[in-house]
Amino acid sequence: MDYVEPVYRPPSESRSLILQVTNGCSWNRCTFCEMYTQPQKRFGFKPQPDIDAELAQVAARGYPVRRIFLADGDAMTLSFRRLRLILESIRRHLPGVQRIASYCLPRNLRHKSVEELAALRELGLSLLYVGCESGDDMVLERASKGETFASSLDALRKIKAAGAKSSVMILNGMGGTRYSEQHAVNSARLMNAAQPDYLATLVVSFPLGSARYQQGFKGEFEPLDQPALFREMEWLLEALELEHTIFRSDHASNYLVLKGTLNRDKPRLLESVRTAIQRPEHAALRQEWQRGL
Repeated sequence: MDYVEPVYRPPSESRSLILQVTNGCSWNRCTFCEMYTQPQKRFGFKPQPDIDAELAQVAARGYPVRRIFLADGDAMTLSFRRLRLILESIRRHLPGVQRIASYCLPRNLRHKSVEELAALRELGLSLLYVGCESGDDMVLERASKGETFASSLDALRKIKAAGAKSSVMILNGMGGTRYSEQHAVNSARLMNAAQPDYLATLVVSFPLGSARYQQGFKGEFEPLDQPALFREMEWLLEALELEHTIFRSDHASNYLVLKGTLNRDKPRLLESVRTAIQRPEHAALRQEWQRGL
């Protein structure tokens, strides 16, 4: 496979074939994200003949491919026509593929109809990882996300209407100490309105420093310590009213691993969070050396 490194994928795509159909991110302005800031990660798309050739090589080698992840961070910015060509090529070369997934920015779907998304779903694109990050408009603006509560909800509703599944990411600690509670509560409001199939929380991290992020917050961003991160998680869980959403807080950035189905497991999850707040010595917390982006 011809990759422009680094290449990122969701944890649940660990056994998937990574098919890099775009490079980088077309937005690439979020101040919390350093994933695609290197010079070689300038946004671009791979020509269809190159994609066809890569799929043909995989098929010729007889690899048992069951899942494919369309990289990089912004594959869904491609037009419906280009996405359809990619999915048709996958079906032609690797007919045994059972699931195709991609990252998806809410803005990627503004000019795609429900009917187009349903057609892509019929061709195998059944799961979209949507980085909502927050449901609070002020926090989103200060982080230069380029999205709002309304735009995120519209995208998630389109995905559901098309018969596909959504996996939403929320960033724990994104609002800092000052806006922690409103970030948690409004993120829960967004999830309650959207009812995603999957929900994951990650801890906002700045491996290259937080200077860019601080600019948007005019210097008032104060990162949350462990107890404050757990308190924000408690606010989020308390406000969530979900019918059947698989919840995961097990990314390498998290101190406390949480897994369950909401709202069924809400009491158990809240108990784990409250134990981490009140009696951290009894909670199975990750050490700093165990964490990462």
